Amino acid sequence: MELGLYTFADVSPQPGPGAIGPHERLRNLIEEVELADQVGLDVFGLGEHHRPDYAASAPVVALAAAAERSKRIRLTSAVTVLSSDDPVRVFQQFATLDLLSGGRAEIMAGRGSFIESFPLFGYNLEDYDELFAEKLDLLLAIRDQVKVTWSGNLRPPINDRGVYPRPFQDRLPVWIAIGGTPQSAARAGALGLPLALAIIGGEPARFAPLLDLYREAAKRAGSDPAGLATSINVHGFIAETTEQAADDFYGPQAEVMNRIGRERGWGPTSRAHFDQSRGPNGALFVGNPEQVAEKIVAQHRIFNNDRFLLQMAIGTMPHAKIMKAIELYGTRVAPIVRKETAKSAPVVATPAA
Repeated sequence: MELGLYTFADVSPQPGPGAIGPHERLRNLIEEVELADQVGLDVFGLGEHHRPDYAASAPVVALAAAAERSKRIRLTSAVTVLSSDDPVRVFQQFATLDLLSGGRAEIMAGRGSFIESFPLFGYNLEDYDELFAEKLDLLLAIRDQVKVTWSGNLRPPINDRGVYPRPFQDRLPVWIAIGGTPQSAARAGALGLPLALAIIGGEPARFAPLLDLYREAAKRAGSDPAGLATSINVHGFIAETTEQAADDFYGPQAEVMNRIGRERGWGPTSRAHFDQSRGPNGALFVGNPEQVAEKIVAQHRIFNNDRFLLQMAIGTMPHAKIMKAIELYGTRVAPIVRKETAKSAPVVATPAA
């Protein structure tokens, strides 16, 4: 199973003493990717957002910088908000990243968990679903053929035009990222695309039917589900002791969740809720290396996932603590997980779909 990290490059929403701005955060981000590569992690993802509390409005630019400081780790968006972008430019940017990195680029496409990009780029939220479906269709057409003839309802047509440069890989990997919508899981399966499922709350086992739906949709569409990769993307943190991990992570994570919760009408979180969520059946992967590894393996038995991505850099986590957590992830968590999952899991190569 592939193991990796993802982040949104959080910055301090307000300036002041101890605040982390975009310059500092992006420089730290490159160091995080470099270390993740050095300790043997497989994937690093950077999510696109257009808000004052995140620095990654152009993930592919930061990933290109990281490509020059890394050698092996795969570099992906997490996610690209395809609905409010142009598929031609998305493909060109990631093809360029793929060339710079020697074939390590991936696109994780999604509809986005925030809506700021829609009015920013002039899109109507009433077209939310149709925009994604149409632009995904165009992105896949560009990925699969050099010269494209395509037409849709919400974007001007393309008539036998080439899209360049072509990537280093034969087929640039395109994943679909979802947050729990059954229709989205079924669409990814029907298209035969790898699926990334974000689980940031509740009991993860309750999400297993989504992967069943995804695999069944793939089977009905003529794809072999065994050849389609799946990823579970979660929140968590690793430290030398469980107590240290919980104490370090709770404050920044709670601040972010409460800030977003006020926008969306969620109730406030609490330390009691946090502690419950980091238990064996909760969504948070917080603890010492052995505890986190055990939980990853336990959930792999539920999902049979091929990839696991952990978001540790939530809020304004101190950079030194993030770096230590990445070191523990690569040197102590990963060996346990790889050994345990290799005992029973069939070998499934990550598809180029």
